This record gives sequence, C-alpha cells and structure tokens, in this order.
Amino acid sequence: MSEHPIQGLMDVTLEKIKSMVDSNTIIGNPINMADGTMILPVSKVTFGFASGGSDFPTKTSKELFGGGSGAGVSISPIAFLVVHEGNVRLLQLSDTSNSLDRAIGMMPEMVDKVSDLFSKKEKNSEQKQS
Repeated sequence: MSEHPIQGLMDVTLEKIKSMVDSNTIIGNPINMADGTMILPVSKVTFGFASGGSDFPTKTSKELFGGGSGAGVSISPIAFLVVHEGNVRLLQLSDTSNSLDRAIGMMPEMVDKVSDLFSKKEKNSEQKQS
C-alpha cells in the first residue's frame, strides 16, 4: 500500500520543527568569561503545529489530494544561569510577580546556603573531635 500524501506532508513539517527546537535552544551554549564564570542562557520555547488535507472524489482512476501544514515557533530568553566558583545563581529576565517564579528563582541560592551550612557544621564537629 502506498503512502498517503498527508503522511509526507506531516513528516517534512515535523522534521523542520525538530531541527528548530532542541535542547540547545532551551539551554543555550555556555559562555565562558575570563574570570572562570560560566553563563548559560535559558529560553522559553513555544511552538504550534497544524496539518490538514482532503481527498477529492474524481470520475477518473487518478486520486486527487489537497493539503497543507504549518508551524510557528516562539523563542523568548527568560533567564541566565551564572556559575562562579562553584556557586550557581539564576538571573531572571522576566517579571517575577508570580510566587512560584520567585520560589524557583531562589532555589539555587537556597541550595548553596544549605550546603554551606552543612559544610560549616561538619568542619566544626571535626575541629571539636581533634
């Protein structure tokens, strides 16, 4: 059985979308600074896809098909991950009026503070044992 024309149309469209949207689009290539700081751009990717077609009846044996497809992609930079001397910070570019956004933005800093707290406790207990 031969492939239906809509299949080829959808395959081409999906391949084009796949080439535009990959993990390097969301987390960009790292930017290395002279002082050892690494900056990773973070983007929000939104895309939509539509496809449709129709077979048209004919009196001849030739089958007629009409169809179309389309896609749209929006890429918006939203933040930068800054890695410096083992510390990670998230610098948001978008409005952080949402409580969840603020909480997510504070996570790397909170993890660093908790890690430092445990490191200090371990050092203090080792010094007391010596």
